[in-house]
Amino acid sequence: MRAMLLVNPKATTTNARTRDVLIRALGAAVELTVEQTGYRGHAATLASTARAKGYDVVAVLGGDGTINEAVNGLLNPVNGATTTPEPDPSAGRPALIVIPGGSANVFARALGLPNDPVESTGAVLEALRENRRRTVGLGQALWNGESRYFTFCAGMGYDAEVIRAVEGLRGSGHKATPMRYVNTALRHYLATDKRQPAMTLTGPGIPTVEGVFMAIISNTSPWTYLGTRPVHPTPWASFETGLDLLGLQRMGPIALLPLIRKILTERDALPSGKHLVQLHDEPEFTLTAQRPVAFELDGDYLGERESVTFRSTPNALQVLV
Repeated sequence: MRAMLLVNPKATTTNARTRDVLIRALGAAVELTVEQTGYRGHAATLASTARAKGYDVVAVLGGDGTINEAVNGLLNPVNGATTTPEPDPSAGRPALIVIPGGSANVFARALGLPNDPVESTGAVLEALRENRRRTVGLGQALWNGESRYFTFCAGMGYDAEVIRAVEGLRGSGHKATPMRYVNTALRHYLATDKRQPAMTLTGPGIPTVEGVFMAIISNTSPWTYLGTRPVHPTPWASFETGLDLLGLQRMGPIALLPLIRKILTERDALPSGKHLVQLHDEPEFTLTAQRPVAFELDGDYLGERESVTFRSTPNALQVLV
């Protein structure tokens, strides 16, 4: 089995010694090529190359951003090439191996992998020996002629604004710790617009909903983690169903505090409230804004957008897990 390992040398929770150990362990199990990512978008280019060269597996040692890039490289056509549709689209692509190396590692943990990279490598090696695979669906966001896949979540509005602020802090040398996200969210909340919601939700067979401040789009649950605590705004979301959405039509403390408590303590029950907009297992919907709003995919800030369509992509990828 030929495998390409994509290593993010700046991954938050690994060092050179740990990476060497993991590379040797994987190299003993497969015919391994190792590539280091050097810039934003590099993992997508390397994964596309692996697909074009017929690799069986692409492994990623990094955080959710690096994994997102690799997934997009695996799914998007290489050099404009077209592929013949198959009953199982995932069968025409290299399988994916995920080894968590970031600060949150939401996708890896949602797959049931340990959050420690060494323990996760042990689980992956066991999956390789037994050829144990899971086929997962993905989400896709489309805007202005562009598109990008996401593995676990997307967002428009307040949550994307917080991610933008944290990315700015990371650019100044600060680590993206759970406490930094919480503190940034609290500070940003005091300055955010709580009176003029910008977004409208539409979609096939979906009643139009206006006045949405913030929207969380989920391809699985949990949405994220605060340290070891999972956060479940859309607890019914899964890799085997369509997309879920939780939208907020109020941003005041009276509306937010019960919601925060609910999504931090309940794993199976949907949040409740007249100010909430909820969708489950939907194939497609669109968020349109009266003014540009912040937009993120898999925790990666992608700028401001006025309209984004979200689609479910079933059976998109095979993961060795």
